[in-house]
Amino acid sequence: MDVERLIGASRHALAQARGAQGTLAEVWQVQALVEAVGAHLARHGGLAIQAASFALSEAGGRACGAVHQPGFGVGEPRAAALTQVPWPAAALRALRALLDEARVALVVVACAAGEEPAYGLCVEGLDALDECRSRLDDLLRLLEEDAPARVADPPLAQVAAAPVGAWAPRVRDPRC
Repeated sequence: MDVERLIGASRHALAQARGAQGTLAEVWQVQALVEAVGAHLARHGGLAIQAASFALSEAGGRACGAVHQPGFGVGEPRAAALTQVPWPAAALRALRALLDEARVALVVVACAAGEEPAYGLCVEGLDALDECRSRLDDLLRLLEEDAPARVADPPLAQVAAAPVGAWAPRVRDPRC
């Protein structure tokens, strides 16, 4: 499954999540997607982005551990279905927006949690999301510096406005 569909599915699931446990489970899914995208770009991207992609993957992995607890019951991550990242810069921009949405969701849960254990998980999750965002921004900056004109991404609004799975790129980035 391509990254755009996974981001759309994660965005929908995060919006539909109810309660602290449901929201934490969806944030875990988002963080697993960050890890998978970073790993995919590290394997299939060029040498110029390999280290930054690996750093993003590592940050996503640590973030998954920050909100995951034994017996959490989230099952298999949706990110396991990731097969391609045809437009890396556009995918990273959409993933950054998804991280921002996950951050807002965690703040809402933390405010409602009070002194419950969920509060501590939310705070750790927020720290982990910040690290993911920082690594993602570093990678995006490298991608944009490496090939600003060579790889033209579709307008993000075009990708974000399309129904999940309805948009397919015509030309793929040869680096991924």
